Amino acid sequence: MKTAAQLLKLKALEHRQVHCIGPDQMVLEALQMMAQKNVGALPVMEAGQVVGVISERDYARKVVLQGRSSVGTPIRAIMSAPVVTADSQHSIERCMAVMTDSHLRHLPVLEGEQLIGLLSIGDLVKEAIVEQADLIRQLEHYIRGD
Repeated sequence: MKTAAQLLKLKALEHRQVHCIGPDQMVLEALQMMAQKNVGALPVMEAGQVVGVISERDYARKVVLQGRSSVGTPIRAIMSAPVVTADSQHSIERCMAVMTDSHLRHLPVLEGEQLIGLLSIGDLVKEAIVEQADLIRQLEHYIRGD
C-alpha cells in the first residue's frame, strides 16, 4: 500500500500545491481563496506551523448557523483545532482510519514538521479503489495460471 507522500506525488500537478491561510485573516478571505482555488479546505498556518484547518463545513456550522459575519470573523475563531495530521510515511489505510475516526474530510500531511500536502477523503478512496482493482487482477491471473 502506498504512503501519504507517494499519493501526494500522484496527484495532478494543479492539485499538488497547498494553499494556506493565516489565523488572523477573515473568514471571507478563506471563502474567496477556496472558491478561487476550487478546494474545500485550507490549512491554517502560523509561524510556519499548521495550527488548524478551515473548511466549508466549518463555515456552514460555525458562521452561517451561528449568525456570524464572514467579513468580521477571524479564521482563528472557527478553524478546526487542534489539527489532526498524518506523517508522510503513513499508509493510505492508516490515513483513512485517522480520517474516519476523527470525522475529517481533509488531512494535512507533514514531513517532520513541514506541511507537504493535503489529502482529501476522495483522494484516499480513489487510491483504495485502484489498489483493490490491481489486487483483483493479480488474483485472477494467479487463478488462471497466467
